[in-house]
Amino acid sequence: MAQNLRNVAIIAHVDHGKTTLVDGLLRQTGTFRDNQAVGECVMDSNELEKERGITILAKNTVVSYQGTKINIIDTPGHADFGGEVERVLSMADGVLLLVDAAEGPMPQTRFVLQKAFSHHLKPIVVVNKIDKPDARPQEVVNEIFDLFIDLDADEDALEFPVFYGSGRQGWMCANLAEAQQGGEGKDLHTLFESIVSHIPAPVDDPDEPLQFRVTTLDWSDYVGRIAIGRVHRGRVRPNDRVVHISRSGVQREVSVRGVYSFVGMGRVDAKEVEAGDLCGLYGIEDIEIGDTLACLEKPEAMPVIAIDEPTMTIVMRVNDSPFAGKDGGKFMTSRHLRERLEKELRVNVALRVESGDTSDSFKLSGRGVMHLGFLLETMRREGYEFAVAKPQVLFKEIDGEKHEPIEYLTVDAPADSVGKVIEILGTRKAELLKMDRKGTFTRVEFTVPARGLIGVRSRLLNATGGQATMHHVFHGYGPFRGAIEDRISGVLVSMAQGRTTFYAMDGLRDRGTFFVPESAEVYEGMLVGEHCKDNDLVVNVVREKKATNIRSSTKETFVKLPPPRAFGVEDALEYVGEDELVEITAKSVRLRKALLKETDRKRGDRRQQTV
Repeated sequence: MAQNLRNVAIIAHVDHGKTTLVDGLLRQTGTFRDNQAVGECVMDSNELEKERGITILAKNTVVSYQGTKINIIDTPGHADFGGEVERVLSMADGVLLLVDAAEGPMPQTRFVLQKAFSHHLKPIVVVNKIDKPDARPQEVVNEIFDLFIDLDADEDALEFPVFYGSGRQGWMCANLAEAQQGGEGKDLHTLFESIVSHIPAPVDDPDEPLQFRVTTLDWSDYVGRIAIGRVHRGRVRPNDRVVHISRSGVQREVSVRGVYSFVGMGRVDAKEVEAGDLCGLYGIEDIEIGDTLACLEKPEAMPVIAIDEPTMTIVMRVNDSPFAGKDGGKFMTSRHLRERLEKELRVNVALRVESGDTSDSFKLSGRGVMHLGFLLETMRREGYEFAVAKPQVLFKEIDGEKHEPIEYLTVDAPADSVGKVIEILGTRKAELLKMDRKGTFTRVEFTVPARGLIGVRSRLLNATGGQATMHHVFHGYGPFRGAIEDRISGVLVSMAQGRTTFYAMDGLRDRGTFFVPESAEVYEGMLVGEHCKDNDLVVNVVREKKATNIRSSTKETFVKLPPPRAFGVEDALEYVGEDELVEITAKSVRLRKALLKETDRKRGDRRQQTV
């Protein structure tokens, strides 16, 4: 059985084409019916994944090639979801490393490859998107080889096969000159051949005592919780009596009610799954990620999967704004929030949740703004309503010295804007590592404190005319680099509740830019715009024009206000200041002061100055 089985994970930087390549592998092995309507990126089933075009949750599928069953695991490419990558790589025996033929290795490429080497997985390199006008495949292969050396790859890993092609067009070949002539008449069969010949078959023994480790959890309304993982030893069958060993070592005897094996994009009931294969088990309550199932006679726990520590934290609290409950929120109490966060902890191993300073607040710690922002956006779409404070980084004390999380940052910007990029990041305590000219763009690499990245994306986009792209990955903990300036602009704060008017906003247009449109509902203490100076300004945006008996042509007919600046959850988290909150409801994302009344804010400022 094991000789006809391969377990391979697909790893890459964000947007280098992992999920699109999986589409091609599925199509060319007959996974879909001829008349089946199939969209793009079928593995990205989550609504947020489809919107953003990135993989957030790891998933697996199965294809069959000339009698060999190939388990394909699609992994996230963003470092904030490293908890997912870490777990699923423990199920694989080899990896397909996808690299964009123009961009080359990026920070997340280094991150996921480092994880693969820590599991001693055998790599196959795929240089994807060879049809891009700015493709530079030979340089990219050289950069990949340098990256392998830099990550201390062993001799076996350095003998990696290389394929060139286009996942979107569904073809790959091993010859660069042939690939540069186009993909006419080519397909993915040479890549399949390499997977079968280069990726080792599982060496797990089906005749030894059972060992199964849980790497992912799913849920079914019919059978309840489904534990997904790899059978590392022995065999597992429906109705087997086994020992459930938790991450903390607690053992209890349980019964496996049913076993799923994976077929294509779905799963079917199986009579038996042998060592080396992936499967899903159901009927075991309270089973968690990282737990082991072992045989009754010789229960042995598998090594606990090490998960990267959180680097950032936010405080979530019950929404107490004047608009609480008016945006269609179904779940708004602290009990609702606690139950939802406890449910998330069962599947999100990189998340930590603690009680806050008050009974209606919670402290959430995660891998970064995107990791936490994805959870908040998901909860918002499920009907939860809450407020969150500005993200804070988690410091460590090492050898009596204060250390902070440092990120490895790459910025691609037009050559004439690089000076501005370096200047902006210099104020964020970034240290320049190197610069490389790539056509009309220059790639600049830095190490920068994680707190220095909060809110920097919008400043870089403004400085480069919207052309800069930035990617970062956790680099490690380093000595504290000193204070970093907060947001350089103040905000416009509403002084009254009501509906905004053109008359009021037109009179304030020279004071800054707006966050809300005309005729929007606002309340006292809500942030309605950004001030053009560095201080906060309390404004009346609901003031109406006094009626007179003099008729005149309406100015509103001819003059239009500039469009307001819209905020998503992550944008809002990066923007808010220390004394502000993000109000997140089912329909809206609003910014507000923590203390809504101006008198309370002034009293708090005086108290702070006295202290």
